[in-house]
Amino acid sequence: MQRVRILGTGGTIAGEAASETASRYRSAEIGVGPLIAAVPGVRSLAILHGEQFSQTGSQDMSDILWCSLAARINALFNAGEADGVVVTHGTDTAEETGYFLHLCIDSRNPVVLTGAMRPANSLSADGPLNLYNAVAVAADRNAHGRGVIVVINDDLHCARDVTKGNTTDVHAFVSPGPGLLGTASFGKVRYFRTPSRCHTADSEFLMDNMTRLPRVDILYAYTGMSTDCVRDSVSNGARGIVVAGLGNGNVPISIAHALADAAASGVIVVRSTRVGSGEVARGIEVDDDALGFVAADQLNPQKSRVLLQLCLAHGKDRSAIQDAFYRY
Repeated sequence: MQRVRILGTGGTIAGEAASETASRYRSAEIGVGPLIAAVPGVRSLAILHGEQFSQTGSQDMSDILWCSLAARINALFNAGEADGVVVTHGTDTAEETGYFLHLCIDSRNPVVLTGAMRPANSLSADGPLNLYNAVAVAADRNAHGRGVIVVINDDLHCARDVTKGNTTDVHAFVSPGPGLLGTASFGKVRYFRTPSRCHTADSEFLMDNMTRLPRVDILYAYTGMSTDCVRDSVSNGARGIVVAGLGNGNVPISIAHALADAAASGVIVVRSTRVGSGEVARGIEVDDDALGFVAADQLNPQKSRVLLQLCLAHGKDRSAIQDAFYRY
């Protein structure tokens, strides 16, 4: 049997409500031990060991916790203490944590994120089966080399492609464009594809002794957007700005000028989109070469921020950063 380490970080999967039918709840109330104990048959899938990494709602995740989590997973694999890792995590920022780990784990061993849309004591709680399937994937030798996988609601998502698409529905996660990585039905795992971009052991973004990342802000584009937000971001020390742009990453002309000034001062500006799917290509309506911008390709704003933070932390210039958005 494979050895799977379950790292608990909190989230709704560890949440507790006042009753089985209450909609209001407190996240990150239950420890990883009781979570495992609540899943019938899960210990038949692998040799399990639970570890409480943190106890927080994922809205309070930070780059400091990301760096520490990646370091812990790398240490487990380097020491030969686990064949696979499952991270229980809140759904709000699971896609960001997952993508960060997808770029920073120096191993081909499976790393799986799972969570829940309903608290642990809720009527028809989804956490136990999600955790069961996550362990099945982490213990599956066919999961090796597929990067970080988000397992939720019987679906397997590549951490690069997944995004949360609904606020409350248990079918909250989708992978626009590339589609699912596979499915899991009561522990029976099927794969449809492998990730097409660089990740994990093939990534250049090793953590070394990194404990935090450079500041990168996300600015949301809208009709009548003020240039003040660009100036405030730069004056407060942002080394990068990601724009959740209109359509194909477009912004009002006044914002384009303000962002160009920021780029000329050395701030890296990445154009992503507030649209839920599709890619942002260079030079369609915005002259990226003239203005000094980077196009996000297929990454949404929150994942563009993660990749830009890692690029800046590793000293990449604008040209190398654009290449990274095509490679990762």
